[in-house]
Amino acid sequence: MPGNINLRNATPAVFASLAFYAISGIFLLVLLPLSNYPPHLALTGIVSLITVYALYMKRSWAKWLIAALFFTVTTMTLFTVAFVIFSNTPVAIAMIAYAILTWYFTYYAFVKKI
Repeated sequence: MPGNINLRNATPAVFASLAFYAISGIFLLVLLPLSNYPPHLALTGIVSLITVYALYMKRSWAKWLIAALFFTVTTMTLFTVAFVIFSNTPVAIAMIAYAILTWYFTYYAFVKKI
């Protein structure tokens, strides 16, 4: 029976993974009004928050959400970087960092089996 992760005994990497998905989900939802309500930001933010719940409760479908976020975030960030890299460098750097962190935590979730 899947149970929840005891955060007192969790490794720093598991806690960082939960924190990353939670912070990125909240940040994407906060950005909605500032960017004229694009639906892909809302969906990605909501799926990120659902992923935090799934990882915390050790649900079997958490890996599917992580895989979906991997492809969605990679597409979204690389597309954005391609269009703003020369006009808005701070946004491009933030998007590249977001993509790299997503790749790392996806790797960690699948290889280390959170």
